[in-house]
Amino acid sequence: MLALVVGTILAVGALAYVLFPLLVTAPSGLRHARPYAPVEAAAEQDAVVALREIEFDRATGKLSDADYDELRTRYTERALAALRAGAASPASSDDAAEAAVLAFRAKLKQCGRCGPRPEPDALYCSSCGTFLPGACGSCGAAVTEPGAAFCTSCGRRLAA
Repeated sequence: MLALVVGTILAVGALAYVLFPLLVTAPSGLRHARPYAPVEAAAEQDAVVALREIEFDRATGKLSDADYDELRTRYTERALAALRAGAASPASSDDAAEAAVLAFRAKLKQCGRCGPRPEPDALYCSSCGTFLPGACGSCGAAVTEPGAAFCTSCGRRLAA
């Protein structure tokens, strides 16, 4: 008898858990919310969505080839313009996460071959061994040999 009562309670609980999202209505502002998208990307996303829709309409026979070519050209130009405008404008200063990432990247040393290095205080690239300042501190001669400890021009020690 106890097993029947426990089983019934578990079944009712599982049923309530499954049906809860269907029975509870979401607030009107959340019902048709779009997934997160940055504001800068809204124009290019709209153009990409329009391009997908005209591709679908052409595939289903709702759009002639001439109309398809005209619409595809128009929306491709809009998407490219939005991408170029987004690339030309600097990152938003009100986005704290983006500002933190940019500040972190500014502290990183750059290797000419490997790009930004993960160690902010590195003197040599951890991948290829290149001297990261790139030139001797005393004579200014370029240091190109990986793992060089001394300047080939003046003989001074590169890293103390």
